[in-house]
Amino acid sequence: MAKLEQEDTDWVAEKLPDWQRAIYTVNPSDATSPDSLTTLFNKGHESMAYLTYVIDHYSSLPSTMAFIHPHRSGFWNAWHTDTPLHDNVYALENLQIPFLQHNGYVNLRCNWAPGCGKVPGTNQHITRQVWQEVFNDTTTSPSNNSNSATSTADPTLAVACCAQFAVSREQVHKRPLEDYIKFRDWVIHTEKSDAKSGRVMEYLWHVIFGMDPV
Repeated sequence: MAKLEQEDTDWVAEKLPDWQRAIYTVNPSDATSPDSLTTLFNKGHESMAYLTYVIDHYSSLPSTMAFIHPHRSGFWNAWHTDTPLHDNVYALENLQIPFLQHNGYVNLRCNWAPGCGKVPGTNQHITRQVWQEVFNDTTTSPSNNSNSATSTADPTLAVACCAQFAVSREQVHKRPLEDYIKFRDWVIHTEKSDAKSGRVMEYLWHVIFGMDPV
């Protein structure tokens, strides 16, 4: 989980005591506890924390991981949490672990919008150039019907927003550690802003973790 220093995440320990917690403050200050987890940069929205966790714990990951936002519930803050009252506690309490272990990855949002149209097409955030920048030179480059060296078309991509998902350790380990370091380096060094680089990652998590682009 990524959080701003001012955000209250006490609900995680109180309401989800059976889950181990890794909560990263992305904008630490002098007032931040030295015991707090922090990220190298505040960029890419939640992706910096997500990737930092995978990189730092690659050899000791738990069997099941959920990557979620710091706001617990409520329409205005958590409209994208697709549960009663938009409640992330409900989402994790009802996560079907056996299905996750079988499938490897699940998006915690079931509603297709935004992100999926009636007819799969391109995504304005994932251009051909972005696709190549993120995935080139990774050892398990994903397949895509327009992902070839000679193609100039933007990739066909469709996935529900909004960067909340669960993934198994086995699925994470289908990519080597070096791939995740490369993904984080892209977030750090891209000229895209915090918001735009985060939006790119939002629509690529399923591909990173071995799912089809559509």
